[in-house]
Amino acid sequence: MGNGPLSGVRVIELAGIGPGPFAAMLLADLGADVIRVDRASAVRDGESTGGTDFTNRGKRSIAIDLKSERGREVVLRLVERSDVLLEGFRPGVTERLGIGPDDCLARNPRLVYGRMTGWGQEGPLAHTAGHDVGYIAITGALHAIGRAGGPPQVPMNLLGDFAGGSMYLVTGVLAALLESRASGRGQVVDAAIVDGTAHLSTFIHGFLAGGIWEDRRGVNMLDTGAPWYDVYETSDGRHMAVGAIEPQFYAEFLRRLGLDGEDLPAQYDRDRWPAMRDRFAAAFRTRTRDEWAEVFVPSDACVAPVLSMTEAAEHPYNTSREVFPDLAGHRQPAPAPRFSRTPAETDGVPVLPGGQTRAVLDELGFDDVEALLKEGAVAQA
Repeated sequence: MGNGPLSGVRVIELAGIGPGPFAAMLLADLGADVIRVDRASAVRDGESTGGTDFTNRGKRSIAIDLKSERGREVVLRLVERSDVLLEGFRPGVTERLGIGPDDCLARNPRLVYGRMTGWGQEGPLAHTAGHDVGYIAITGALHAIGRAGGPPQVPMNLLGDFAGGSMYLVTGVLAALLESRASGRGQVVDAAIVDGTAHLSTFIHGFLAGGIWEDRRGVNMLDTGAPWYDVYETSDGRHMAVGAIEPQFYAEFLRRLGLDGEDLPAQYDRDRWPAMRDRFAAAFRTRTRDEWAEVFVPSDACVAPVLSMTEAAEHPYNTSREVFPDLAGHRQPAPAPRFSRTPAETDGVPVLPGGQTRAVLDELGFDDVEALLKEGAVAQA
């Protein structure tokens, strides 16, 4: 539990992997009291999901046997005392466990029930296994990422799981929570990674509809087709990123690159983009990445050094804003966004399964904790 605009909001997270835990972490970063429900068997078997799993930071953990009648009842009693429940199981799983939306809303009509899946709760693929790369493939987004003549390039699992999944789940939950405060009625939020990833591409679909985007890789303004929106290798084998779109920024880019007095084609002369790219590439190969960074940063040329994840944590811009602070003995990305009146904070400590079972249930007014522990309905690490 921390400070932030969501202080006072209680979230029950049914433990999972990937986008669900990240969404719950974001809510915790914003001040919500997130109680992660781990499997009781994980505690009994000595499993650990703490350590460096930063998506579990800022939460508390209790362990419950979801397959037992008494464990199910514990979850429903938690729901009565909470504002939000998040789950990321396949469609129908929580219903079979007796903790689906109908069960939970019957106990707490104001509850926001957030569901995180890849394919959504309905449709021909709803019950099919999948991962980020497949979800973004079916939206067309993966097809669009890569260079002309090359294969699609996988953008780690940031685009689908976390951008198309977690962020849309959080957006939906917050909107539903706001509406619930006004109407007194909760609702179910179905956040599918496919839906979110498709929605993220709205801007590009507008270009496509307007005839200013080709439905193929590496030939458009923002997909490395344009030589002034690309990455270039430097003399030391590193890279600089160029995004000089607007004419005034492009002019500054040419000036700092040392080509402003050269005979270059017009910026939007597509037929001569290959020749322009060759000129830019040759210029960048004359200095190291860090030497070019000294030339371009800061400036309005819209050029930046391509940093490794380790380097990014040490970059002066990031250190000045504490983008990667030391939390719980590890360098971690800081909570975002930032607020002027209720700053979000986190202790950064990833929770261990069942570590707070007894304390949380006691705090929430459960008077039968010892009996629940003895019966095995809950477990304490």
